[in-house]
Amino acid sequence: MWNSVALCSICKPSPHPASLLLPRLPALAHAFQRTCMGFSSDKQLAQTAQNGTRSALPGCSVSGKAKRSRCAQMYPPLDGRVLSVHRHVFEENLRNSEAVIKRYSELLQVVSKGGGENAVLRHTQRNKKLFVRERLKLLLDDESFLELSPLAGLSMPYGDVPAAGCLTGIGKICGIWCVFVANDATVKGGTIYPIGVKKQLRAQEIAMQNRLVSVYLVDSGGAFLPLQSELFPDKLHGGRIFYNEAILSAMKIPQVAVVCGSCVAGGAYVPTMAEEAVIVDKIGTLFLAGPPLVRAATGEYVSPEDLGGATLHSRVSGCSDHFASSEKEAYECVRNIISTLNYEPVPEELVEHDPPLYRSDELLGLAPRDYSCTLPVKLVLSRLLDGSRFQEFKADYGTTLVTGFGHVEGHLVGVVANNGELSHDAALKGNHFVQLCSHRGIPILFFQNTAPHAAEPTSISQAEAQANRLKAQASMMAAVACAAVPKITIVIGGCFGSESYAMCGRSFSPNFLFLWPNARVALVDSRHLSVVSQAGDSDCTDESELKHLKQKLEEESSAFYSSARLWDDGVILPQNTRKVIAQCLQIIEQQKYQVLPPHHYPVMRM
Repeated sequence: MWNSVALCSICKPSPHPASLLLPRLPALAHAFQRTCMGFSSDKQLAQTAQNGTRSALPGCSVSGKAKRSRCAQMYPPLDGRVLSVHRHVFEENLRNSEAVIKRYSELLQVVSKGGGENAVLRHTQRNKKLFVRERLKLLLDDESFLELSPLAGLSMPYGDVPAAGCLTGIGKICGIWCVFVANDATVKGGTIYPIGVKKQLRAQEIAMQNRLVSVYLVDSGGAFLPLQSELFPDKLHGGRIFYNEAILSAMKIPQVAVVCGSCVAGGAYVPTMAEEAVIVDKIGTLFLAGPPLVRAATGEYVSPEDLGGATLHSRVSGCSDHFASSEKEAYECVRNIISTLNYEPVPEELVEHDPPLYRSDELLGLAPRDYSCTLPVKLVLSRLLDGSRFQEFKADYGTTLVTGFGHVEGHLVGVVANNGELSHDAALKGNHFVQLCSHRGIPILFFQNTAPHAAEPTSISQAEAQANRLKAQASMMAAVACAAVPKITIVIGGCFGSESYAMCGRSFSPNFLFLWPNARVALVDSRHLSVVSQAGDSDCTDESELKHLKQKLEEESSAFYSSARLWDDGVILPQNTRKVIAQCLQIIEQQKYQVLPPHHYPVMRM
């Protein structure tokens, strides 16, 4: 999920060589020597936290963020030691994490090859075009970028469409965070599938929510006609991409497009609706119907270059604003355009922040194999927050939900984390805390591990208690939906039922939502299906039918099934979570530094 431009370096998850705890047993022994024996008392833990503080650099002005960071050093540190009584659960979770991460790495290897070795050779050698990841090297600054939903399109009903046929993500161009949408013509010849439309729409939604410049690298063969009913007619089908382009422009969010291949049919509208467009000579073409259709309709032979090449659109039609003789020149032109946007890069303040007191690779043993293997969520927070410090809110009330304030690489955040079933008191507490964050303008991190299924009431008193709990959860849902602050959701375990809504699931539009590889996403947990069927339709009690339904739920609830269908923004490794969150917070913060003119209309191209 967190990639460098050169390679899908999500397969290189951590700077620690033993971050995957492989070989497992020596590293496991080290982890428990550290977590069970490393701190002999709370006093020693607090003393270590205080010793970890650093003074500001001499001669540097102290910003508001730096002052807040100093105050944060007074937050009490979390005790992140894994007790020996929990060792067997830690080991079980660790074995499961190793298995799912192995599968995750295999899927990323498939995705990194695009349409396959032969397709890449044809694209680069015969068609003389750069592979999409090479294009991003030239376009983006020499830093890692956040690739969104790299597993999208795998194992779909209509076959594999690696990365949904396009790469989307967020990276820096001239120091400015930008969303990019880059077609991969090695996948199905650049043809757009339904999952590709959905992925592009999600990238545009992220651009709107976070006010990010959008850059399109267009190399598209148009829609896949056999699936036109899933691509064309509905509100959130292909036409919505062009609608969003107009709305983005009206919102003063710039869009730049590069025609670096064939742009046929619907793909032709993307560059012509962008605010500025660049076309590459010899390889960039733009038309609604290509030479084969012209010949079929009129009998006339015409070359792609004469019908819609770079010279035509730069000198005659005006559809392109910049002519580039090579792809390298085109991406240099885009970088120059970005430098004219009157955007100020997020200042790189020298804010001192302490790393967590506990190793991030120990999160692998805290990623629950299932709900019964869940350990206290504060163990997770102690490995993500600066200095493992946490100012808890209502610590002794509604303890199945942990709420409070902390910092991630100097960014102040509110934390809402499942620590058991979302009870009546926990939901009221969450409602209160979310409103506090909204009033104070503090971004909220949700760590989701919801209970798989609530027990059915067996008495009137239990039914009344459940009704009260539902009312409290509804109030928390309303608070989450209306909180006008950035929200980032990490599913660290289960994402089940209505409790997932209160924890800012996908339908509640968080700015970003990521899954750990062990996560499960479903209405109910397949392991609890027998309880559900007995309480529901008696026709579902047939043993063979129940077994089939369990297998179906088991398959469809995996993190990889979810990510393939874009129910999230991607799967991230537990040990990369802190880095991903910090970068998301930087991305969200950029809009504070934009200069916005007062008018409210889009750029109307000629």
